[in-house]
Amino acid sequence: MSIVKVEDIAFVRFRAPDLGEMRAFLEDFGLNCVEQGGKLYGRGADGAPYLHVTELGAPQFVGLGFRVQSRDELEKLGARDGAPVEASNAPGGGYRIGLCDPDGNVVEVVAEQVRGSADALSPDTPVNTVGGRRRIREPVRFAPGPSQVYRLGHAVLNVADFAVSEAWYKERFGLITSDQVEIEPGTPLGAFLRCDRGDTPTDHHTLFLAQTPSGPGLNHAAFEVSGLDDLMKGHSFLKSRNREHAWGVGRHLLGSQIFDYWKDPWGNEVEHWTDGDLLTAADKPGVAGLAELLGAQWGPNHPMASEDV
Repeated sequence: MSIVKVEDIAFVRFRAPDLGEMRAFLEDFGLNCVEQGGKLYGRGADGAPYLHVTELGAPQFVGLGFRVQSRDELEKLGARDGAPVEASNAPGGGYRIGLCDPDGNVVEVVAEQVRGSADALSPDTPVNTVGGRRRIREPVRFAPGPSQVYRLGHAVLNVADFAVSEAWYKERFGLITSDQVEIEPGTPLGAFLRCDRGDTPTDHHTLFLAQTPSGPGLNHAAFEVSGLDDLMKGHSFLKSRNREHAWGVGRHLLGSQIFDYWKDPWGNEVEHWTDGDLLTAADKPGVAGLAELLGAQWGPNHPMASEDV
């Protein structure tokens, strides 16, 4: 039995030596940015007060945040680890606690933030297929520009000891396994973990933990965009801005989402994604290998994969 069940991932936190340079990248990527209290906050279109935080300092991934519904849940978490509940001075206010995971990442949990109204998304464009002609006398036209980031969907962490990290996150936050990735049968490399929201469908993964030779750190953070056309529009725009591309465009096997990976000016990897799997607590965990993790249903395999994967 976990202490609480988080509702979702809330944000990722970084340090960088130049907030202006980070802001330029994030705005090219599709986030709206504001500086407050010497920190840069990037928000999406979902009404959350922020999804991405940068403070001044040597380049570093600092940690991530999760959201719970109430201060009472924060009190329960704080009692487990001796962490005080504090009023938050970040956009949206509310309350927070700060924890430290087994690899030294700061894990903040927030509650009772004030959320704004979600921004209006561009309407879905009807698609003509051989099975259905739905776009009649209506051409497709998009103005050049960034993707429209809607929300933060998940983070992937490289960890020193998968079993230790998995137990830590599951005990505190109620995460459940969607797919376990094994090097060989019975030897897990990592797992895709999702929120336990009962019968309410939730993303295939909110957090992926992977024990890799590179050692602990951020693998990537993934932001949902409004659809395939929006993802591809952002891809073209980021290329035109000479941003560093990392992987894609393709469709994953585990989670099924269409993906496109980029790097910020300090090498942190961020993903645009759309059309991912939604599961409920009733769905049983799967087991997969490295080929399924690093391959793609279409598009390029991961750069780390061999040509045979």
